[in-house]
Amino acid sequence: MSNLIKIDEEYKIWIQKVSQRYQQSQIKAAIHVNVEMLEFYWSLGKDIVNLHAEHRWGSNFFESLSNDMIHLLPNVKGFSVTNLRYMKRFYELFSVSQENLPQVGAENMPSVEMEILPQVGATLFSIPWGHMKAIIDKCRNNPLKASFYVNQVWENDWSRAVLLNFMDTELFERQGRAITNFKDSLPDVQSGLAQEMTKDPYSFDFLTIRKGYDEKELKDALMDNIQKFLFELDTGFAFVGREYRLLIGKTEEFLDMLFYNIRLHCYVVVEVKVVEFNPRDIGQLGTYVAAVNHILRKDGDNQTIGLIICKTKDNILAKYALESSSEPIGISEYQLNSLFPEDFKGSMPTIEEIEQELGY
Repeated sequence: MSNLIKIDEEYKIWIQKVSQRYQQSQIKAAIHVNVEMLEFYWSLGKDIVNLHAEHRWGSNFFESLSNDMIHLLPNVKGFSVTNLRYMKRFYELFSVSQENLPQVGAENMPSVEMEILPQVGATLFSIPWGHMKAIIDKCRNNPLKASFYVNQVWENDWSRAVLLNFMDTELFERQGRAITNFKDSLPDVQSGLAQEMTKDPYSFDFLTIRKGYDEKELKDALMDNIQKFLFELDTGFAFVGREYRLLIGKTEEFLDMLFYNIRLHCYVVVEVKVVEFNPRDIGQLGTYVAAVNHILRKDGDNQTIGLIICKTKDNILAKYALESSSEPIGISEYQLNSLFPEDFKGSMPTIEEIEQELGY
C-alpha cells in the first residue's frame, strides 16, 4: 500500500472493494465496454465524494489512490491522478443532489438511475470518456449545459472534434434563442421542437469572406460550405435548393434557400439578409411560406416554417413585426469572424495575368 496515507483498516477494506468492483466490471466489458467503464468511473467518483476522501485521507489522497490501484491492477490503464480527479468531477456534475434523494436504509440504496440528473438518464453512460472529459472541462458547475451536450453527442453521433467546435461556438447559449411566433402559430408539440431548432446568432465562422461582402457573396460562400452550413442549422436539415423557383399564379418567385427538416417533417424557407432586419421582410417571407404550403406540402408534412437570418435586428421591432403574421417565422442574427480586407479580391491576379506571367 502507498505510504502517502497513514493506513487504516477502513481505507484498506475500501481499496480492496474498489479493485474487486473493477475486475467484476471487466468481465462484462467485452459486451458493453464503454457503458461498464463509465458506470465504474461514476461509482468510484461517488465513493470519493461520499467518503469525503480528500478530507479523510489527506491532501495526497489522489496520488495514493492512483499508486494503489496501479499496484493492485498493474495491467489496467485509467487510474492516473488526472483521470481519478475527472471521475470525481463526473459524479459531482451529473448527480442529483443528495438532499433530494429518498432517505432509505443502506440495504435499499437508490439505483444509479435515480442519482443521475433526469435530463440525461442512462444516456450518460453511452458517451465516450474522451467526449465526457471535454464536456466536464467546458461545463464546470453547469449541469444543464453539460446535459445538453451529452444529449447532442448521443442523438447526433458527434465526433470529439465536432463537439469541441460546437462548444467553442457556444451552441448551448445560442440554442432556441431566435425571436419567433411559433408558440402562437404552430401546434404545441411542433412549436417546441421548432423553437429548439433555432439559434441566435447563427455562427458562420467557417466562412472566409471580404469585409465589404454583398448578399450574393454571402450566399455563394454558404453554398460553397453547404455541409458546414447544414451542420450549423441543425442535423435534421436536408438541402432542397437555392434560388428555388416557385410559380405563384403568373408570378415567378425565387426563395433564397429551401430546406426540409426531417425531425419536424416540414419545409423550412430561409431568407438571408446582409442588412438589419426590416419589418417588410416578414411580408415577403410569409408569402413564400404560404406558397410552399399550397404548392409543395404533401400529406404527412407539417406546416412550413420561415426563418430570416439577418446581420442585425432590433429585438422589440422583430417581436412586434411577428405579431402581424399568422405564418410561423423566426428571426435570428448571424456572426462572422474571418473577414479579409474589403479590397482583397482586387489585389489578386486574374487568370489572364497569371497565364501571361507564365508565358502561355
